[in-house]
Amino acid sequence: MINYKKYAFLLLILFSILITGCSEDGNGNIAPKSSEPVSENGFYLGTIINISIYDEAPEGIFEKVFNRIEEIENKMSLNIEDSEINKINYNAGKDSVKVSQDTYNVIERGKFYSDKTEGHFDITIGPLVELWQIGTENARVPTKEEIENNLPLVDYQNVVLDNENKSIYLDKEDMILDLGGIAKGYAADEVAKILKENNINHAIVNLGGNVLALGGKPDGSNWKIGVQNPYEPRGKHVAIVSVKDKTVVSSGVYERNFEEDGKLYHHILDPFTGYPIENSLQSVTIVADESFDADGLSTGIFALGLERGMNLVENTDGVDAIFITNEKQVYLSSELIDKIELTNNDFTLSDNK
Repeated sequence: MINYKKYAFLLLILFSILITGCSEDGNGNIAPKSSEPVSENGFYLGTIINISIYDEAPEGIFEKVFNRIEEIENKMSLNIEDSEINKINYNAGKDSVKVSQDTYNVIERGKFYSDKTEGHFDITIGPLVELWQIGTENARVPTKEEIENNLPLVDYQNVVLDNENKSIYLDKEDMILDLGGIAKGYAADEVAKILKENNINHAIVNLGGNVLALGGKPDGSNWKIGVQNPYEPRGKHVAIVSVKDKTVVSSGVYERNFEEDGKLYHHILDPFTGYPIENSLQSVTIVADESFDADGLSTGIFALGLERGMNLVENTDGVDAIFITNEKQVYLSSELIDKIELTNNDFTLSDNK
């Protein structure tokens, strides 16, 4: 059952994303100085989605956009009983399942990024997610035995793709595909495609904090997107990154977590140990050409840690990153050095050495 009060609160959070060149209205929301966007919101893919268009919006454009997002959700959500992803999971270890091109594309790309991150991002993480239930009222620390029993089910290499028939097969019973770490990125890029096809060149697409900046601002300057302070409530920023035709996606320990016996447990699970990742990082923000790529990489790069994660970023075209450590040090990939402004004196820019 949807908790509408909770999501109304989340809706307010979405407006806290900082877009420089804007001013706050009387309610604390961000409003452009130069031109008012046309905006609409919808609840899909487990989050509130906000679309703000800064060009003339054709009639029916929002309906078209949200229909496309709903179409993706109906195919890929674990919360929809007859979704394609659930059909795959129900048939794990039994039969292959023919799927749509959308679902096949996302699973194929998800498996690609599982491989690229050496399994630190794994689209078969579902059994562990179900054990921990982080982000729900039932969050708990599983027993060691529960984790050990489920770890063998987490292995993206046991996802068998048949490109000719567009079918998916999971090699072991009780495996669970979970596309939550990549489906939003795919949806954001699909939204951008629709907007461009309708002559919209200036827009902000926000999927629960995953931000896609279409084009630049109407005056030709770059969008200025705030980078979340992982130690503060939503809307408090560490830095501002200047972007045009880019997507900005973050993963961090602050997103979903719970505390038990004085220890904090967050939602980024290690596919190799079954427990939340423990390294020197508080958050990773990916800046990329495509939201699909940024979504697929953000979790895995966080899990890889600073050194290995930075190495992967520097060797991946069209992808940059901002790493924030437990010591409040901010590390930037090389292409971002002149595109970011630190706005919080508690944090220090490091030289990456």
